[in-house]
This record gives sequence, C-alpha cells and structure tokens, in this order.
Amino acid sequence: MIVLAPPIPRSRAYRTVKAPRPTYHEPVMLEETLRFLAPAPGRVIVDCTLGGGGHTAALLGAGAEVIGIDQDPDAIAHNERKLADWTGQFRPVRGNFADAGSLLDSIGVSTIDAALLDLGVSSHQLDTAARGFSFQEDGPLDMRMDPSGLISAADLVNAMSAEQLERIFRDYGEEPHARKIALRIARDRLIRPLKTTRDLAEMIEAIIPRRGHTHPGTRVFQALRIAVNRELEVLERGLAELTSLLAPGGVLVVITFHSLEDRIVKNFFKHRCAEWLDRPEWPEPRRNPDYLFRALTRKPLTASDAEQRRNPRSRSAKLRAVQRLTE
Repeated sequence: MIVLAPPIPRSRAYRTVKAPRPTYHEPVMLEETLRFLAPAPGRVIVDCTLGGGGHTAALLGAGAEVIGIDQDPDAIAHNERKLADWTGQFRPVRGNFADAGSLLDSIGVSTIDAALLDLGVSSHQLDTAARGFSFQEDGPLDMRMDPSGLISAADLVNAMSAEQLERIFRDYGEEPHARKIALRIARDRLIRPLKTTRDLAEMIEAIIPRRGHTHPGTRVFQALRIAVNRELEVLERGLAELTSLLAPGGVLVVITFHSLEDRIVKNFFKHRCAEWLDRPEWPEPRRNPDYLFRALTRKPLTASDAEQRRNPRSRSAKLRAVQRLTE
C-alpha cells in the first residue's frame, strides 16, 4: 500500500514566471582575462561561451577579431543586436564549443590566436524563469542551454531510476543527501510528476531543512543542469578541440565555477604542461608526447574582493591560463 505524503505547502519565497530582468550578464574577471588574451588588431580570438557578450565587447574594443560561439539562440540574438557596430569584426556562430573545430571550419577559420571558456550559466539564463535553471522563481523544470535539446531536467527526474538519480546528485552535485532525495523523487512522482522548479525545490526543502542562506536544493539543481547539458563531457571534448586550433604562442583561458570543472581543466593543463613523465615502473623518465603548453597561472586566479562585492556570482570563479609552445 502506498501512503500518500501530505501536500507540500507553497513557500512565499517562490514567484510566478515573469519577464527577464533587463540586465543580461556581467563578465567575470574581465581585467584578468584581457591581460592573458592580449586582444589587438590582427588577433583572432574565440569566445567559446558568448553569453551576454561582455568579454567579447571588451575584446572587440581592443581591436581583435572575435568569433563568438553559443548554443543558446537567445545569446546569439542578443549579441547580434548589442555588437552590431562591430559587423565584420565580430562573427557569431551558434553551436557547442565541443564542436569548435567543425564550427570554425564552416566559416573558413583553421587556426586561432586565443580562446576563452567562461563556463557555467549566464545571469540571463538564471534570471529567466522560463529556462528553469533556478528555483528563485517558478518555471518549467527545463535547464537546457540549447532549447532544441531532446532531454530536459523534468525528463530525467521523472524517468530515471532512484539509483541513477542518486548517482547524478552524488557525482555531479556532491550532494550528501543524494540517496534520500532520489528515493523521495521516485516515490512522489508516482503520485504527481515533477514539472516545475517549484515542485522540485519545495520537495527537497520538505525533507532537507534549510540552514543559513543556501537552499538545500542548490546541489541537486547544479547536478541536473550538468547532466542535462553533459557539461563535463563537453568540457573535455572542447579542451581537446581548442588545443588543436591554437596557433603556436596561442593562449587558452578557462574560467570555472565549481570543483568538478576545475579538476578537469587542472588535470588537462597539468598533463600537457609536463615535458617529462615518470612512473615507478619505468627505468627512467620519458618525454611526454602530449607536451604542448606552458602554464601562465601556477595556481588558479580568483576574483578580487571588490569584484566579489560588486558581482556575487564571481565568488566561486577560478581562472587558469596556458600558452601553446612555439617550438
């Protein structure tokens, strides 16, 4: 016999869907990014996550030619309007940066001087309830960065087994209550499918009480977003694609916002910055066939105190940069 849980009361903290806020996105660590990318006339730079176009606008203002990649049609349309004065110098391309090679080939570009990966979700996506990335306002449980994608967050929570959901919450969200939340989802969806951000957020808050300012559903929402958009797989593919496109002396800058992304970038750069490899079972060190970069940042840079006060979303940002060897 299934015992029905009492209905979860609707919190006043959630609001109905409304129009997006007028601001789109404030670029994170802009000054540091420009220092490494060194924009100048004649340099071809790829902004692999165009978003609100803040980094791209600064690069264009310094004279660089910029190719802006984004899978979100809203971002492409926004920047076509915002950056209209740079027609000819700015080329927007809709797609996923994991396919950077084929995307650039389609517009006749085979090598680039620099690339930027500013990972995560844009402020516009977070603030637009209809996109379903945030529980601050009620909206459909979507989370697709590319709205034409086949799988939404609602599809995952309503179709995956409790074991699969637990693995996603644990591996992608590092959620300590992953099993408890997954089991509750599997039970509740038998009564009523989870369709909105409010449905999921309030269900989690009913079993994991809020402590402090952080909502107990934060890690679960992050995990679902990563799973829906295959973000870690895309990051690994994208790093390899961009490496092959960089000209000798070319620079790659990556800004991450959580430990899973940063770990992938750190390990990718570390391996390709090592000229020699050594293992206990080898009689002597061997030259690294993947040796391609020199590190421009020994440790990841973080946003300044002033920027963190001005833009709270920069608090978790970490910037790493490498330069392709010239020999």
